[in-house]
Amino acid sequence: MAFIPYARHIAMWAGLLTATGATAQTTCDLNGDGTVNVVDVQLIVNMEINVAPCSANVGGVLGCSDPARLTVIKAALGQGCHFVSLSWSPSPSAGVIGYNVYRSTAPGGAQTKVNQTPVTGTGFTDVNVTSGTTYYYVLTATDGSNESGPSAQSSVTAL
Repeated sequence: MAFIPYARHIAMWAGLLTATGATAQTTCDLNGDGTVNVVDVQLIVNMEINVAPCSANVGGVLGCSDPARLTVIKAALGQGCHFVSLSWSPSPSAGVIGYNVYRSTAPGGAQTKVNQTPVTGTGFTDVNVTSGTTYYYVLTATDGSNESGPSAQSSVTAL
């Protein structure tokens, strides 16, 4: 079966990419002691693997997830509790197995792929961001061998 290009579907799909910047340092302080350190990292790991009940609410959107753990680790290393949350509607094209996320720090600039394997859902959290930097994101749909053209660009400034 030949891969069908997504160009005719991109208008329906592309405009639906949204990006949200988040958070302040304090949301990574899971034990509330005023500092983000190894204790907070251990807490989020325990919550993520269900050793402890999930009570984390990193950035109001991450809960006890892998992106939450990575964000807390980054904060414990002194790099701040920052991330960008992306969401989109699924492509209507048949054969899509996932999406690739690309970002740039300039509108229309050269895009760098930020995911290692196709994102299978309709959301992605970019934990490798810097506070105060504006990022420009585009998506492509993939069948595993081919990619669609890019979606419309969405921008967000990481807090």
